[in-house]
Amino acid sequence: MREILGRRRRLLSRRKDKGSELLGAALTFATEWQWPVLPGVAPDPQGRARCACPDPECTVPGAHPFDPGLLAATTDERMVRWWWGNRPAAPVVLATGAAGKAPCAVSLPALAASHALTLLDRRGMRLGPVVASPTRWALLVKPYSMEQLGELLYAKDFVPGSLRFHGEGGYLALPPSETGQGGIRWERAPLPGSAKPWVPDVEAVVDAVVDALTRTGVSAPEL
Repeated sequence: MREILGRRRRLLSRRKDKGSELLGAALTFATEWQWPVLPGVAPDPQGRARCACPDPECTVPGAHPFDPGLLAATTDERMVRWWWGNRPAAPVVLATGAAGKAPCAVSLPALAASHALTLLDRRGMRLGPVVASPTRWALLVKPYSMEQLGELLYAKDFVPGSLRFHGEGGYLALPPSETGQGGIRWERAPLPGSAKPWVPDVEAVVDAVVDALTRTGVSAPEL
């Protein structure tokens, strides 16, 4: 009995620590960096590979908004504290491009992203924060419009289908969230003590990533 009670206490302690960590991260994003955030739906407790939302075929289990919806994303401290006070295990979801304040992102499969970042480092390319899940990595970029992105992609002879663009109206789970696909972490973390992380222009990132994937033998499967 003592062993069972000890396990329960340790489990509750870990949950409490994780909840504090998520709340602290959400407050940093919202109040210090002015990135609008909201809680994600979270994985299904009965099966972490599934999502707690009603869609049985959800492609991003636990890593998307549901209730509240994406439009509720905010930088208000009181709202953030209320959300994570009631849902301490909820993933922290960024509303990409929201209000022209939040960063957008360019994501690609994890293995291809790892190779691409190595090549860009060799070339001296300056990158901003990079968010990593077990399956995909996302490079944060400055907010862009759909018109700007369309013109950028139209000018390319080829754009790998594995690239995804998280612009206005999109979302991205941020560290240290736990989702149905696993934990979200920083592959390239913001500099400690940053008032607001620096992020590059989308043109520079897309140009560099497409070049790295198509001209240097790095493959990016259509995932």
